[in-house]
Amino acid sequence: ATMQEAGVVVLASLAQAVGASAAGINPIAAAVGALIGWALWSGVTYLIGAYLFKDTAAWGELLRTLGFAQAPGFLYVLGFIPLLGWILRFVVSIWILIAGIIAIRQALDISTGKAIAVALIGWLLLILPMLILGLGARPVG
Repeated sequence: ATMQEAGVVVLASLAQAVGASAAGINPIAAAVGALIGWALWSGVTYLIGAYLFKDTAAWGELLRTLGFAQAPGFLYVLGFIPLLGWILRFVVSIWILIAGIIAIRQALDISTGKAIAVALIGWLLLILPMLILGLGARPVG
């Protein structure tokens, strides 16, 4: 299933690139960022689960489940719609986070509460350095 979930992530990242370019954001950076974000979120989640919750799941298992959780990202392609695009991007991001929590719960075989904690800790560990360093998506040009 690894190739299938990688395909889901690649297609979702391409959809994100199309929607980002319409919003004036560098599409290559959006697509590459989506792929790197998936791998990093999987890795950080694995480390949190393995060391904080003493789980025995493999990193590949989290790659697979979090890869399939990226499926709502196909809707990022609609980010070009005026006035609705940013709302759509926000809703899809929350949808992916919720799907990620379910994926983490299943892969690590932990409770929903613990899965929420793992997802949020992992998300913060990835987002905060980017915000501090100003490495978010930037407009083209």
